[in-house]
Amino acid sequence: MKQVCDVMEQKENQRPTPQQKPSVVREGGMTYDDYAALDDGNRYELAAGRLELMSPSPSPRHQLLSYELLRTLADTCERDYIILNAPIDLILSPSEVRQPDLLLVRQDRIHILTERGVEGPPDLVVEILSPSTLQRDKVDKAKVYAFYRIPEYWIVEPQTFVLEQYILEKERYELTAVYHGEEPVSSPGMPCISFTMQAIAERIPDIGPRAAGTKSNP
Repeated sequence: MKQVCDVMEQKENQRPTPQQKPSVVREGGMTYDDYAALDDGNRYELAAGRLELMSPSPSPRHQLLSYELLRTLADTCERDYIILNAPIDLILSPSEVRQPDLLLVRQDRIHILTERGVEGPPDLVVEILSPSTLQRDKVDKAKVYAFYRIPEYWIVEPQTFVLEQYILEKERYELTAVYHGEEPVSSPGMPCISFTMQAIAERIPDIGPRAAGTKSNP
């Protein structure tokens, strides 16, 4: 059964607001200029004018997965798409600025790239999950990305190497495929995409947990 991520019903001049605000550090009314003026060493996103503090730096597994996805996509899509990875400001409106893990923009849409960031909807956005970003990535950002009509959204689970593919259908995302193992990843709107999550997983070393303060054996 297809799982559907509905976009919030809004008037044309309204923007989606997050359902949960555990990391909101400043309420409403902020714009990109306010966001860009911040210089305190923290990473933020601007969600419907609310300033949200992002989670601590990504784990090595997260970063390795991001790199391998970028490298794999570049192998077949670099000719047709510009591929960018975090940190990059995705400026969807003066009050909505997100930082996805990866995004792709068709070469013939290069005009949406500016000195400030990507100003407009890319063709594909990718978010890599972590325990602290589940709500944000799977609910809040899905609604925002659909609202601003980003055609395709991927959510990738770094422990199981599962990729969920959401395609925009009118005003909502539909979960159209779940990829894992040797099943080839493809995209209806991006024919250059062709890889398997198994191939990605095989290039990422096994990084086990280690308690704080412990030392490795000599």
